[in-house]
Amino acid sequence: MSYTLITANRNYSSWSLRPWVLMRALDIPFTDRIEPFTQSVNYAAFRSFSPTGQVPVLIDGDRTVWDSLGITLYLADRHDGVWPQHTGARAFAQCAVAEMHGGFSPLRNQCPMNVGVRAKMPPHDAALAKDVARLRELFEEGLLRFGGPFLAGAEFTAIDAFYAPVAYRVRTFGLDVGGGAAWVEHMLALPAMREWEEAALAESWREPGHEAEVGAVATITEDYRAT
Repeated sequence: MSYTLITANRNYSSWSLRPWVLMRALDIPFTDRIEPFTQSVNYAAFRSFSPTGQVPVLIDGDRTVWDSLGITLYLADRHDGVWPQHTGARAFAQCAVAEMHGGFSPLRNQCPMNVGVRAKMPPHDAALAKDVARLRELFEEGLLRFGGPFLAGAEFTAIDAFYAPVAYRVRTFGLDVGGGAAWVEHMLALPAMREWEEAALAESWREPGHEAEVGAVATITEDYRAT
């Protein structure tokens, strides 16, 4: 099999990061194809390769697999290690992946992913505070129940991939995830995550809509990206 994974800008695209880091961390070979965001809405341009006009998209021969969860499930049918082997850890991971895929809207809206910046936020509103508290609870539960250093045990699995963008959000906005900070630091040091971050910092293009998302919710204090 020969995969091509289509993703967007490393700085912004949290949905792209999930299958990308999953495949990198599990050593699943793929051709890396970047289709950058050139405007706030890229639907028309992305429709040429994506049925939803969104990324990520996995191409496997003449088959197109879309959506980060769809890609993860597709890969799990073909490769070991996507889900934990332990039945309890697997159930926890699958529920947490579904929760992230369908929830955490305040976190997404108020803490948009921008890998290369650091920002100071005003006090959280009730909705964001609830999401951050839930992250803390989930991270601490996973580490305690399964022993770490990943969220479902000793090995990187899909749950870590789905929460990988949160690691960058925690750092960018200084979110307090309690004991989950140990997982955040472990993730940020992961070779695949470092590779993604290095590419993000090297990006020189900016998309005004994504840049404005951060400026609308926080004050940027540091910017480590190439100019």
